[in-house]
Amino acid sequence: MVDEPTRPDPDALLALARREGRGRLKVFLGAAPGVGKTMEMLAEARRRHAGGADVLAGIIETHGRAETQAAVGDLPVLQRARIPYRGQELEEFDLDGALARRPQILLLDELAHTNAPGSRHPKRWQDVEELREAGIEVWTTMNVQHLESLSEAVARITGVRVAETVPDRVLAEADAVELIDIPPAELIERMRQGRIYRLDQASRALKGFFKEGNLAALREMALRRTAERVDADVTGYMRANAIDGPWPAGDRVMALIGADPSAETVVREARRVADALKAPLVALHVEQPTADPVGDPGPALRLAERLRAETETVAGGDLPAAILREARARNVTHLVIGRGRPGWWRRLTGRTLSAVLLRRATDFTLHLVPEPAGAPRPVPAERRALPSWIGWAATPVLVALTTLVGLAFDGVVPEGALGMIYLVPIVAAAVSFGPIQGGLAAGLSFLAWNFLFLPPRYTLTIAGPQDVVGVVVFALVALLLAGTTGGLGRSVRAARARMLGLRRLVEFSRRLGGAGDKGDLVQAIAEEASRIAGGPACVLLLLPPLPGETVPEPVVRASVPVEAEPDEASMAAARWSAANRRPAGRGTDTLPSAAWQFRPMRTARGLAGLVGLHPPEGSGPLDGEAGRALNALLDQAAVALERAELMEERARGEARAETEALRTALLTSLGHDLKTPLTSIRGAIATLRTSGPALSEATRADLLAAAEEETERLSRWIANILDIVRIEHRQIQPRRETVDLGEAAETAAMRASRAHGREVALDLGTRPAVPRLDPALLDQVLANLLDNALKFSAPDGRVTLRLTRAGPEVAITVEDDGPGIPREDLHRVFDPFFRAMRTDRVAAGSGLGLAICRGLVQAMGGRIAAESPVTPDGRGARMVVRFPGA
Repeated sequence: MVDEPTRPDPDALLALARREGRGRLKVFLGAAPGVGKTMEMLAEARRRHAGGADVLAGIIETHGRAETQAAVGDLPVLQRARIPYRGQELEEFDLDGALARRPQILLLDELAHTNAPGSRHPKRWQDVEELREAGIEVWTTMNVQHLESLSEAVARITGVRVAETVPDRVLAEADAVELIDIPPAELIERMRQGRIYRLDQASRALKGFFKEGNLAALREMALRRTAERVDADVTGYMRANAIDGPWPAGDRVMALIGADPSAETVVREARRVADALKAPLVALHVEQPTADPVGDPGPALRLAERLRAETETVAGGDLPAAILREARARNVTHLVIGRGRPGWWRRLTGRTLSAVLLRRATDFTLHLVPEPAGAPRPVPAERRALPSWIGWAATPVLVALTTLVGLAFDGVVPEGALGMIYLVPIVAAAVSFGPIQGGLAAGLSFLAWNFLFLPPRYTLTIAGPQDVVGVVVFALVALLLAGTTGGLGRSVRAARARMLGLRRLVEFSRRLGGAGDKGDLVQAIAEEASRIAGGPACVLLLLPPLPGETVPEPVVRASVPVEAEPDEASMAAARWSAANRRPAGRGTDTLPSAAWQFRPMRTARGLAGLVGLHPPEGSGPLDGEAGRALNALLDQAAVALERAELMEERARGEARAETEALRTALLTSLGHDLKTPLTSIRGAIATLRTSGPALSEATRADLLAAAEEETERLSRWIANILDIVRIEHRQIQPRRETVDLGEAAETAAMRASRAHGREVALDLGTRPAVPRLDPALLDQVLANLLDNALKFSAPDGRVTLRLTRAGPEVAITVEDDGPGIPREDLHRVFDPFFRAMRTDRVAAGSGLGLAICRGLVQAMGGRIAAESPVTPDGRGARMVVRFPGA
């Protein structure tokens, strides 16, 4: 077989293309403060400056050390920016000045530094990103403990948590990393001499961070991170230049993961090999489109992730070629593979995977892992439904039936043509049962054709050369059909199984999307899990931890069937699974004696819940298509539960905001609409008490009238509050009877005219039919609408009350020619306590009139809407109430 020509890796070329046009980044990396990063950067910068390069010292943190200040030498230094902060000025790096100056090389000390408040970016490494985007080359310094991924490890080693961190990608995207390294003993001696910190600070540092063990561990971290960077550079160069690996620059281990029971053993052995070699580990699974699915590689891949391996899944028809292509692309030196249980034909012909790799992977070290003791032989999922003997029994029956057909046409069809009908049982056996049964059908068909139809008949002798040629051609065609059709059958079965799984996944996604609330959602998850597992299933959601505890309590929220519920021993496995976010219970490594198995539903925000499974007795582990379907169920269910939780949080937030807005509006209304009439009443009473006898009769009458008017106003306000409370609690029960709308309109208009001293125009039309309404509620609606229109129109303005018939409905319209309602407020005018700003002043009122109108109208089976503007000059507002006609 001829290997495909090696081409440059597209990802590596894309990475090189992204660097084009950006400024370079060089990082001087050290294990701890004082190793000499800044001194080395300045020494290299002075050499480049002496050679004619345009070097600018953007910011150098000397920390009061004279030798560091002297090391700057004749390098030009950028003026620092002054940033005012809390009454003082802080000096910071001048980003805009550097961008305007555009040096060839810019020096920026301490990459992890946090900028002063008011700077453009909160972190110095973000300044570096902007400088690089502008095409400026940057040199900087950093200690390894500032890498974000190492902050926890550094805290455990040194007991000091680093507050200033740099994302790992910044170091990964650097064009050059130079390690500045000195032994811990020499660094401690520098500290004692006061060359790093002042002597009083140095003594405290030597008792804490600068212990020799801490420095040795940090030094190992820096060396390892630099080695990983160098390895990445070598691998990237090989990929970009289409160079076949491996290059023996460093060890790298690859575990080849199949779908067989030995896959997890291979991962563990590969981890031991990688640890012994102190090398990175890659776990590779090759998905073969034509392969018959016999297991699930998912558990082995998840185990590899837990063991800190990089996982990769690729597709390829030629398994050895795909493995070697990936191994060379990643510069792998060691391949770890399971021995497996290949078929006897592959062993006989030397076509097992290990044999092929031994022949072709001559530049790799190959590790063969023995199969775990007692591992069951995998059986293809599609054949588990039927016993294996059925294929062996059905094949002779198919050949016998074909022979009966041949005997029926004997003498009508030539002997040679009769052999063609035997291709039918060959194809049928190969497709239905596999290539081995197809081969058996080919052998039996040849014997039957030769014995019964080829002369001399009833013997296995072949008479002439023509028959010899026919027999040879028949045998070749039969064997070819048995092999290729058997492979085609496997592909069809695998594709059918995958399509069925995808169809079920899509159906389940549709069910999740259509679930009404969280209760419906967890019930749908339980039903789907029960279908996949073939037994009872349940969904457990997590309650917040009790006081003094840290582990949430799982509680069953849905189960199928309804009476299925885990026992106390199984709930212990559920609690462990919730606390550790890993499967537990039956069929797992944790609490396997439990009757139920629990699997977590994980999301980016945490744990969404658990799915409990109770497979039937005697059933094996969920693998193959069932395992993949269950994993897909867990992922989709977790996302759906998270989405439902977010929607509930949003609804609760909106309810809280609405409640807060109502509370604020109520307090505002109380402060104005309650205080104002009380102030007027108190003033009138006080005046009458102190100066009553001295006042004229007319003055006393005016004061009493004012107090009475304000008392009525206060009574209306309290009545409105009570009405809106009744409406909100659905306590309005209309007493329906036929109502003459014309008479009701005339009465309401007359009362409003007297109250406001203005006329209300009436347009009663042709006296529409009388609907069945509550007269008292209708009168309150009309009074509130007319009062609202008269308050918001000019003293000489026009307010019209109109009755019309609109199809099957009766329409009551109240229209004014006031300033109108802003369009953005039309949908809010019926909210409680809302008052639209139609003019520079707000008309007196509680903001409850229209809200009460809406509640009363809806209670009587009608609807209300606001329209504005209604006049050609953009003024006026119209309130339209519609009730069903008689």
